[in-house]
Amino acid sequence: MLNQQTLNRPATFSGIGLHSGNRVNMTILPAPGNSGVRFRRVDLEGKPEIEARVENVSETNRSTTLAKGNVKVHTVEHVLAALAGYGIDNAVIELDANEPPIADGSSREFCKIIQAAGIVAQPEKKDYLTITEPIEIHLGETSMTLFPDEHFKITCTSADRKGRFTQFYSTEVTPATWEKELAHARTFCFFEEIEFLIKNGLIKGGSLENAVVIRDDAVLTTEPLRYPEEFVRHKMLDIVGDLSLLGRPLRGHIIAVRPGHAGNCELARKVLEQINKPLRAAQTFSPPPAKDTPPPPAPATGAMNIEEIMKLLPHRPPFLLLDRILKIEGTKIVALKNVTVNEDFFRGHFPGHPIMPGVLQLEAIAQAAGIVLIKQGEAKNQLAYFMSAEDVKWRKPVGPGDTLIIEVELTKVRGKIGRAKGVCKVGDDVVSEAEVTFMIRDI
Repeated sequence: MLNQQTLNRPATFSGIGLHSGNRVNMTILPAPGNSGVRFRRVDLEGKPEIEARVENVSETNRSTTLAKGNVKVHTVEHVLAALAGYGIDNAVIELDANEPPIADGSSREFCKIIQAAGIVAQPEKKDYLTITEPIEIHLGETSMTLFPDEHFKITCTSADRKGRFTQFYSTEVTPATWEKELAHARTFCFFEEIEFLIKNGLIKGGSLENAVVIRDDAVLTTEPLRYPEEFVRHKMLDIVGDLSLLGRPLRGHIIAVRPGHAGNCELARKVLEQINKPLRAAQTFSPPPAKDTPPPPAPATGAMNIEEIMKLLPHRPPFLLLDRILKIEGTKIVALKNVTVNEDFFRGHFPGHPIMPGVLQLEAIAQAAGIVLIKQGEAKNQLAYFMSAEDVKWRKPVGPGDTLIIEVELTKVRGKIGRAKGVCKVGDDVVSEAEVTFMIRDI
């Protein structure tokens, strides 16, 4: 088993964004083992990050877009393909816009800066995704099948709806074959598609410098085709980039016919379903917990009663949603809220069917996050202002008699801006979860 890899030093490239037509600066930074690949928007306040995972895919129309809350990064597949093709597991891709530079429409320029920066092995071992049984998807005209294999191989057929420029290619993807056989293949489009793309503002930075245009039987390009099968090889480049969103290197043989970003990402989701299936089965058939469960341990250092909470938070009943802090350990906090029938909100939510509003659970997460951030700085006379919430999920209703346990961990602190992940539980069941961002200000 090979070790994980990252860059030896930062790699920088500047160019034009395909969608905006504006200049974009990109820097690929080394990252620690097991951290994966993520994008960082340095042009936005707080420099928010989006992990390069299929769970964050929001759009697949002609390119792959990642999103987290209101933050997006478009056309990620070419730079991700460059990293995955070389077997780079961990990196941070900093951007000062909402998309990487389009360069020449391939991954060639990204390969050059990665080679110049150098690739180094890390102590952590690679964790491969190994397919145990075939996976098949059909999505419109796209058909893809993934078979078990000891290596990563792609066999692909590409054609448009009219059957023009039908091409076939097959290769095992290794760093050597990636660089020689796939990395230089440019994106392409058909002439009749261009008017729609221009009218909808989708290719303000598009030109023959970064794409090949097919008009009837003619190929419009500023240079000769780089491969006899350049179109299908670019489709394979996209597959390498999109499947890197699995977060781990894949072992398997892909047979693809007319692939696209939507099909690539759907195949990635099916792979994760297969990989996670044994885990779900183990959880389903695991024995129930013993009845004689020992009592919970005594509160750890950092426990606070209601009077101490009110010294840190300006909230007061009925909007103080924490009754007790059970523990604070570093960047983590565990709080408790006893949900009783006397809660004021039960009068209207709902008469005869009392349910704690989900937004109040979100507020409890934000209040707990504010406490741990204030405690981190040991600051007085300060208030945590709730700024935004992302990936909010409400899973089960909470009612009178429930004890709400709020678990929150700070994930990022920059200056007076904090970001945290929180979950609310009743017993062992997660009833809600969210990521919150807030700001500390003097009162």
